[in-house]
Amino acid sequence: MHFAYDPGDKLFIDYTGQKLTIVDEHTGELQDLEVYVCVLGNSHYTYVEASASQKKEDFIRCTENALWFYGGVPEALVPDNLKAAVTKSSRYEPKVNETFADFADHYGTSVLPTRAYKPRDKAIVENAVHIIYTRVFAKLRKETFHSIAAINTRILELLQKHNTMSFRGRDYTRSSLFEEIEKPALKALPIKRYELKQYANGTIHKNGHIYLSKDKHYYSVPYTYLGKKTHIIYSENLVEIHYKEHQIAVHPRNKKKYGYTTEKEHMSSYHQFVSDWNPKKFIDWSANIGIDCNTYIIKILDKKQHPEQSYKSCIGILQLTKKVGNTRLNNACKRALDYQAYNYNIIVRILEKGWDTIEDTPVEDQELPMHKNIRGNQYYK
Repeated sequence: MHFAYDPGDKLFIDYTGQKLTIVDEHTGELQDLEVYVCVLGNSHYTYVEASASQKKEDFIRCTENALWFYGGVPEALVPDNLKAAVTKSSRYEPKVNETFADFADHYGTSVLPTRAYKPRDKAIVENAVHIIYTRVFAKLRKETFHSIAAINTRILELLQKHNTMSFRGRDYTRSSLFEEIEKPALKALPIKRYELKQYANGTIHKNGHIYLSKDKHYYSVPYTYLGKKTHIIYSENLVEIHYKEHQIAVHPRNKKKYGYTTEKEHMSSYHQFVSDWNPKKFIDWSANIGIDCNTYIIKILDKKQHPEQSYKSCIGILQLTKKVGNTRLNNACKRALDYQAYNYNIIVRILEKGWDTIEDTPVEDQELPMHKNIRGNQYYK
């Protein structure tokens, strides 16, 4: 049956059975290359690219290069049932590879895989492959190439001749049909190219982070999802975390091993408070209580101990205002300054014993009484 395709409707995709070869310039080792071919249904405008494999990464990169070669996006992509495009083939509802489906979504198009073992579904690209054997492969086999980039440059030169060659018995070409009819029907390309994504699963740890084993890095998630099993989608620059089809967090990708990427908004109110611990926070807080309290806190921070230990002592002392008020705490700090004892326990003891309420009575200077045992200052001259 002859099919007539609307302009901009379908792009048919396949790989050639035969392979091309490049030669290592230093060792002379031969490397076989897969050859990607795609054809627009209406104009038969063709794109060809050699790649290292038919794996998902190479397949998507070739398809993306084709779309940018055409300068637009068709309504549907029609690949063969290769694993890079289809996870499970079916006559009615084949399961499209998750990454390829995401790629199609990025470009605003659909994926319509052909039926397995039905070459008639992709007759247009099958025919294009046979023509490419004659017009591209035959010429390339007489030449030697040392890199994939070099052979692809030569392929584009031969492809230009193929697309500008008139159809047999007709006075128009694939290129002219494409420019006049099909290209205007293609949808616009997105601003950015697609970032290849990978997928992983994980459980939110009790510290509010999820571990991405690929980079050995931890990313924060809203604390309400602690213990939940989530789905991670990550690209070269971005990490997205999803729970039941909903995106709950997104971070710039960080490849620092065993590091943490944390958003403050993801933490509980207590964790946010703790994360803000720093000397200035405690000095400013103590200044609102009293000058003696402020001096005492600075003394604690100046002690040569681990910062976290200093912070814990400070928070313990400052929170005593909830029990005794600012005045008693400031007086207790004043008493502790006299003792030159700088820790949480001494403040608690002063408050429990009520020593902060004892007023110091100044000792008046008194003259010594005259006594026969007092020699006087003349004795030492």
